[in-house]
Parts: sequence; structure tokens; C-alpha cells
Amino acid sequence: MNKPIHNILRGTTAAAVCLTATFAGASSHREAPAITQTPKIDGTDFYMFRSYEPGRDDYVTLIANYQPIQAPYGGPNYFTMDEDAIYEIHIDNNGDAIEDLTFQFQFDNNLKNDTGIQLNVAGESVAIPLRQAGQITAGSPSAALNESESYTVTMITGDRRTGARASLTTSSGSATFIKPVDYIGTKTLPDYDAYASRYIYNNVDIPNCSVDGRVFAGQRAEAFAVNLGQIFDLVNVSGGPIQGPANPMWPQYGSGPGPVVQDRDNDELIGTSNVTSLALEIPIACLTQGSDPVIGAWTTSSLPQAELEDPSPTYEQASLYGGAWVQQSRLSAPLVNEVVIGLPDKNLFNAAEPRQDSALAVYVTNPTLPVLIETLFPSAPAPSNYPRTDLVAAFLTGFPGLNQPANFDAKNASEMMRLNTAIAPTPAGSQSTFGVAGGDTAGFPNGRRPGDDVVDIAVRVVMGRLCYDLPIGSGGAGVNLGYCSPSDAPAGNVPFTDGAPLNASDVQSVFPYLNTPIPGAT
Repeated sequence: MNKPIHNILRGTTAAAVCLTATFAGASSHREAPAITQTPKIDGTDFYMFRSYEPGRDDYVTLIANYQPIQAPYGGPNYFTMDEDAIYEIHIDNNGDAIEDLTFQFQFDNNLKNDTGIQLNVAGESVAIPLRQAGQITAGSPSAALNESESYTVTMITGDRRTGARASLTTSSGSATFIKPVDYIGTKTLPDYDAYASRYIYNNVDIPNCSVDGRVFAGQRAEAFAVNLGQIFDLVNVSGGPIQGPANPMWPQYGSGPGPVVQDRDNDELIGTSNVTSLALEIPIACLTQGSDPVIGAWTTSSLPQAELEDPSPTYEQASLYGGAWVQQSRLSAPLVNEVVIGLPDKNLFNAAEPRQDSALAVYVTNPTLPVLIETLFPSAPAPSNYPRTDLVAAFLTGFPGLNQPANFDAKNASEMMRLNTAIAPTPAGSQSTFGVAGGDTAGFPNGRRPGDDVVDIAVRVVMGRLCYDLPIGSGGAGVNLGYCSPSDAPAGNVPFTDGAPLNASDVQSVFPYLNTPIPGAT
């Protein structure tokens, strides 16, 4: 029988162990066949956490990343957003698996002077082929910029398509925000930090909110740590995934057997790729409803239903779009679509809304990933507790007394990231890279911070970590949640790792948290 977690957490913050609303996986990069055709609208990662920047702990930070695996040198066009699409962050604050608030980003790309920068070439005015005609600095951010990107952010209350709409506005009252150009290189942008910081908007007016927030949209360095090529090549890691991390960051697991160690050289995204981040910082009081501190969230992108290719395309129009918005990408818990949802249903999952998730529940109750791991590594048997009630709680319902919304009804089971906003943030220097499993209740899966190593956590959980005691009791005492026992998961307490480490020191500790993008040239 499952134990009410609020009863076993005496002396700790209630709902502090939002155990695995997001233990599903790691990141969403090219996760379904259809989305590979439209990378501009591919959601890659979603972060949601109480802000741990000093003095900002009354806020929640939401970061939705799009456009995966951006090569820093990806000129001459680089990575503008799709102005025919809408990008959205949805908030459910009453537990019914339906959005109550939506923050909708829409982009507009324009040539300078409507024609682009032109040069006089032997008496003819000729448009240049590049996005810039000179250096771009904080003091002169637009004079040499050939193409500019702006965007609006609309808050929708109620249904995302029919609800009441109101614009977020800058401190000057404008509803238009500017997206900085991507980091072309250090010659074009000699001080990218100073330049991009101009477009971190403070004191943003949020409709129906008495306290201002912050907004930023722009290129950032990839912050998702994963041994990507090896993992998808039948877990082609020396010695397999059953390795203890030889790193003092994980003393509770010991050194472990085998040759796999935590090494930045194992990481194939951090330090090599960029991503586009849409970041908001919103006061907690403007996201929650009533006395319930738990919110759920997910991100989407959508395109109009109909597209007609223009045989004479122009800069402003390559295709004609029309009809209702159709969802193309969906993301909350990372890597769900890659390693949980079966190949026949990946496109469907991207199009579905959380309230429809019961139709795909078999992928959670009878997951294939543990069986695949056992096939590859027979010494790591898959858990035998079917249906996997531990993963049902992790993915679809949350945990009673912890990260389940008040008065939760099982018919509202849905896959989304859940955050208990009543749990105080942990300062960057004190964060555990393992979040809740490392005794840090402000981390993954109580939301997700950029420094949480979700890959290692995820593999351990699908292999049965929740069948063993977790250090979540009073004074860090071990607690078993009652969904299963160690005998159900012989490999559940093995310190699985991909060898690609991550912690809070790898990213910034101020908004928008993710690091300056990697330049295309130095």
C-alpha cells in the first residue's frame, strides 16, 4: 500500500520530494520523426524552478529551449525563430491537466529599412548577403544589423485559443521586445555579454499581477549534459551504464566499479552547441491559485493548419499559411518522447495535450527502456513490479502529499513538470546535482534547474530507484515510498551514469541562468 508521503516527511517541507514528475528522461532533441522537418519549432528542454538568484526567491523562472544542436558557426542565416509559429509555456494551477495560464511568444523578422543594407556597386544599389555589415556592440546594437528580430509575449487566461488575452509590456509601456542576434563571432560582437544584456528586460508588466517580472529571448549555450552518441548507439559506453561515478559530488554512491568516470570530454552538447531560450521570471503569487503551491507546466509550439508553397518566394513570404493552430511540439519532462513513447506514437505525443495522456499510459505502466537495458546488460535486470505504479506516480499523478495538487482526481493523470513553489530554493553553491535523490528538495524532479543531472537520475529511476529508500525523511533518513520493494528491482540501487557530469557551477546563477552562447568564430 502506498504511504502518504506527508506522513513520512516529518520535519521536512511537505511536498518536498516531488519525486519524479520529471524523472522520465533527459532532453528532447529531434525526438519524433515529424519534428525533424521543422527544427525551428522543436522544443529541446524545459526548466522550471524557484529562482535562486539572490533576492529573487519569490519568483519562478521558466525557460523553454528550442532549435536543437545549433552549430555556433551556422551562418550566414544562423538561427532566427519562425515568425509563422507560436511558442507557448502553459501553466496548470488547479490540477485538472488543462492550462489556466499561457505565455505565448510570437516573433517578427525584418530587414533593415525594409530592403536590407545595400551597397553602391558601380552605381547600383545592391543588397548584402550577410546579417551584418559591421561590428555590433552594446553602444551601437542596430546600425550594422541587416536583419532584426522582435517578439511579443501575450498572457492568455483560460483556454489557450479562446481565453482572455493581454500583452506583457516593457518598463516603457511597449509590447515589443527585441531578440539579440546570435553570437556570430567575436569580431562582429566583441562583447556579446554586454550586447545581449541590453535585451534582458527587467520591470516587465504582467497582466493582473501587482509585481513586475523579467523576460529574455535569445541564443544561449546548451546546458544539457549527455553522452549523446554513445547512449543512442545501444548504450555504447565502456563497461556499460552500470558504473559508479568516481567523483566526490556523489559520495553517497561510493566510487563504484568499472572504468566509466565523470569527465567533461564525455559530454557531446555542452561546450559544442547552442540553443534558443525563451525565459520568463514570474512572481509566484501570479502563477499559483488559492492556497495550493503546486503548479504544473509544459511547453508547445504550433503552426497554422494549412501551408501553400509560394512558387515566387520573397523574404517576407515563402509560403502562405492559414487555418487553425496545430500543435507540432510538446515538452515538459525531458526525454519522455525519446525513450518512453514508442516509435509509432511519437508524432501523436507531440500533438497531444496532457489531458489526453491516459491513451498512452501503457508506455509508463509497461516501459520498454528497462527491458532494453537488461537485453544489452543482463547483469542489470529490469524491475518486475508491473504495472509500474512507481512510474505512474512519477509521470502521471505526482505523489500524494508532495507534488500532487490539492484535491487531485486520478482522471486528471497527465505528464507534465510539477513544481512545489512552497519549497525554498537552494543557493547555487549548495545544490546537489541529483536534486531530491541527493537530499536537495528544491531540485529535480521538483521542477528542474539547469544544474540538475537528469540523465543519471532518469536511468536510475526507470531501473527501480524508487523501490529503495530515499534520503527524504527527517534529518535525511531513508524512506521507502511504498510503491515497490528492493526485491522488485535488483538493479534499482545501482549508480547508473552516462559519465557526462553536470552541476550548478556549470551555468550562471542569475537570470536567464544559461551561459553566453559559444561564438561562431574567435
